[in-house]
Amino acid sequence: MKIHKPDKWLIIYVLLLLVFGLAILFCASFVISQEKTGHSYYYFLHQLIYGGGVGLIAFYFLQKINYKIWKKFSLLIFFAALILCVLVFVPQFGYSHSGAQRWIVIGPISFQPAEFLKLAFVIYLAAFLSKKEVQRGVIGTLMPFLLTTGLIAGLMTLQTDAGTLGLIVIIGFVLYFVSGAKILHLIIILLCYGLAFFCLVHFFPYRMERFITFLNPSIEPQGISYQINQALLAIGSGGLSGRGLGHSIQKYNYLPEPMGDSIFAILAEEIGFIGSIIFIVLIILLIYRGLRIARKAPDDFGKLLACGIVFWLGIQVIINISAISGLIPLTGIPLPFVSYGGSALIICLAGAGILVNISKHSQI
Repeated sequence: MKIHKPDKWLIIYVLLLLVFGLAILFCASFVISQEKTGHSYYYFLHQLIYGGGVGLIAFYFLQKINYKIWKKFSLLIFFAALILCVLVFVPQFGYSHSGAQRWIVIGPISFQPAEFLKLAFVIYLAAFLSKKEVQRGVIGTLMPFLLTTGLIAGLMTLQTDAGTLGLIVIIGFVLYFVSGAKILHLIIILLCYGLAFFCLVHFFPYRMERFITFLNPSIEPQGISYQINQALLAIGSGGLSGRGLGHSIQKYNYLPEPMGDSIFAILAEEIGFIGSIIFIVLIILLIYRGLRIARKAPDDFGKLLACGIVFWLGIQVIINISAISGLIPLTGIPLPFVSYGGSALIICLAGAGILVNISKHSQI
């Protein structure tokens, strides 16, 4: 198979998003960094070295590895991700923060296995749905798909990570649809999703609070509605051009998680509507290049893998911005390339590296 030059525009968009994200994180994190560590740039430097540095190494090497190899090891990668997600509950490895059990700590290294699970799930599902020998029926595809997503749902529920769970089931549904699924199967999947959602709300009543807040943001402004009200205040006060980089007011102990899942509010406050649109346009351009690569991929696995990576990043951006803007209930998932978290940034860049490699085998 002929190898082409990598998609240079995709590489440019990824690097621009990386620089953009690090700049916003630098501005959003120095207040809380000074308070918690005594060093104004601690979190930024951690993200720069651990997330950006290791992430760029992953991005560089993965774009050189033939993407087809991931199909051979897809099941092993997926099982490894599941095992890591189980290890968060083992006292010797697991770490809890704000009531959530989502991290593994080994010496000075900490990471969030759910981030790896996103990419592992995309690779596994792309490999499974692209197998020619798989029978396109209830037994051959639908049941394995539902069992797989059900297993992930159980792990994410135990980790109280509804955001990642929602993202993964949406990605799964989209990939199942793109692979040429039957309409009846899609309806069954949606019914199962609806039943699972009902059970989550019924057996975990605290999740209902987020929907109450979503429907009525004015309820308990100093309680369950505090975060969304402060986020909307930050977004609204940014106006057209923003207060200026580093001049956010909400990051001064007003907005919870200013460098985490709420960072888009800080972004909007400091660089305004124009800056927010620039970020969104960069994401749209990345998605466009990714979908073009998927359309030109030489095999079904390449098409589904490229689609999965693109939809994962795009849907995660949509969910994060929609949640912090009050369009959907708060979810708690990070904004790709921007939110603090080395694990998330490394996996985003790893996924982008795989996408670049697919572009080498695509005539675009």
